[in-house]
Amino acid sequence: MIFRDDQRLSIVHAIARLNVGGAALHVIELAARQRARGHEVVVVAGTLAEGEDSMEYVAHDLGVPVVRLPALQRELSPLADATAVRELRRTVMRRRADVLHTHTAKAGATGRIAALLARGGWPRTTVHTFHGHVLSGYFDSRREQAFIRLERLLARRVGAIVAVSEEVRDDLVELGVAPREKIAVIPYGFDLSGLSRPDDTERAARRTTLDIPPDAFVVGWAGRLTAIKRPHDLVRTFATLRLAGTDAVLIVVGDGPERAGVEALATELGVREHCRFVGYQRDMGHWYGMFDAFLLSSENEGTPVVAIEALASECPVVATDAGGTATVVRDGVSGFLAPVGDTDALAAHLHTIATQPVLARSLGLAGSRDVAQRFALETMTDTVDALYRRLLDAS
Repeated sequence: MIFRDDQRLSIVHAIARLNVGGAALHVIELAARQRARGHEVVVVAGTLAEGEDSMEYVAHDLGVPVVRLPALQRELSPLADATAVRELRRTVMRRRADVLHTHTAKAGATGRIAALLARGGWPRTTVHTFHGHVLSGYFDSRREQAFIRLERLLARRVGAIVAVSEEVRDDLVELGVAPREKIAVIPYGFDLSGLSRPDDTERAARRTTLDIPPDAFVVGWAGRLTAIKRPHDLVRTFATLRLAGTDAVLIVVGDGPERAGVEALATELGVREHCRFVGYQRDMGHWYGMFDAFLLSSENEGTPVVAIEALASECPVVATDAGGTATVVRDGVSGFLAPVGDTDALAAHLHTIATQPVLARSLGLAGSRDVAQRFALETMTDTVDALYRRLLDAS
């Protein structure tokens, strides 16, 4: 069957959970654009982990229907996982899905197994996106090897594998998940139109609400406070920056299991009074506008969406060279990169930005232009649609 550009498709996106993060935002905005192009699209999402905040409100705002599947959860559970497979199988058959597009590890495994067990020729093709991976650095070696073997088996039966960056693709190839030619690299794309740098008056007013001195150098961070993000390095970097003589304030947007320990470390290092832990916030555009620099201290990243958003807001980024971060942050052009764990180097880069305002402005402007071009929502949607067309033409 030849796929026509104007053919209306039934598309099912499956993701383990719509928690705050780049993967969920990507799925929702992609689904919204596909619906705007006339396709019938639904997002199937599982259960949030304890303490996680939901991004389902974004789907509601964009008119994307969400089907909740409680059995689809992050933790391993033979009973729940079998139920998730059965329900996903029913969904793709009932909706006569042309495309089942899975995202994240658990939805990817259960969804692809469901597709193999489905009948009636639905779905006609299956796509799985790796937004990063949990195949190294997350579990003990025995479980990692088991997950790698499972991914290798599933990769042979999927229409296409998508990696959100070349770094993620290269990791998958090195781990033997799939050959390079089977993995399509499709960078994220987002609607960045609402992100920009506010004028000086508005920036000053926003800072006043948090009792931040007008001339302070504000370092921002956003995300979930988990071990993989190395938030303790965040505080150590900030403490080193202040020891270097920079009158700096740290704003931490987000929450998570490491928060208590991070706040305790800030107290231990004598910088707690210069930190603002504001918890989870919906309107991140409001916060990026307060920052003079954005800091990422992560051990691993797929494609850090917070870095894309910060750069779109003309805020230079200092980050660890982890995973796909270098895909977003161009070292010396839109920010600076340092080795994972090198808090002295991260602090030195922040000090450079704090003491060279002309350079800081140049980095912010270059970053804004760069991400607007490379991470455009329409470009990403066009590329995904082209992949679907190729797979369906071959089916």
